[in-house]
Amino acid sequence: MSDPKHLLLDAALPHVPFDGWTEATFKAAVSDSSIEPTVARAVCPRGAVDLAVAYHQQGDTQMLAALKSADLNEMRFRDRIAHAVRLRLEAVEDKEAVRRATTLFALPHHAPEGAKLIWATVDQIWNALGDTSDDFNWYSKRMTLSGVYSATVLFWLGDTSEGHAATWAFLDRRIDNVMQIEKVKAQVNKNPALSKLMAGPNWLMGRIKPPARFSKGDFPGSWTAPRD
Repeated sequence: MSDPKHLLLDAALPHVPFDGWTEATFKAAVSDSSIEPTVARAVCPRGAVDLAVAYHQQGDTQMLAALKSADLNEMRFRDRIAHAVRLRLEAVEDKEAVRRATTLFALPHHAPEGAKLIWATVDQIWNALGDTSDDFNWYSKRMTLSGVYSATVLFWLGDTSEGHAATWAFLDRRIDNVMQIEKVKAQVNKNPALSKLMAGPNWLMGRIKPPARFSKGDFPGSWTAPRD
């Protein structure tokens, strides 16, 4: 038997360009999918908001599948990141659905949900690319890529160039900016005087740990107390 939420999402998508991720869309999806209203509300307590979340997560799943089948061996690491972001956007079949979702998650009471979705997307990208960082770098990588991803999505929404060529060029520039920051950090670490100056902050950040991947009670992270 098909997942009721997936059936609702499929039924909702034709209505989203006109009504957005709203209660009107949710009711239309319930009617069009012939799902019992009580069942629909059980799987989507927040109505269309839950469908918008499911739509975003569906795109993440498609990206990971495409990333898994891609040949990344000959790519530089920065190109692997760019390719993953591109695959995520290419998973979208209806740009208007994303535009409407962006409007929805820009609302103050839904903004935390939107931030959570973006964080989950970039976390899955880093994990798929083999990130093994176990200190503050775990957070900094995801915060940086969240900014790149968010900016690229907004640019992409207004991009009318053929094949979204302007978007991919924009994405490359943003990643180049990030790589320049990484080069500066590397130069600081190689400079004895600056390295000594940053010893305290680096020690502090080294004590910050990412969430335990298999522990539900260890989010957003943990602190490793110094030993006596």
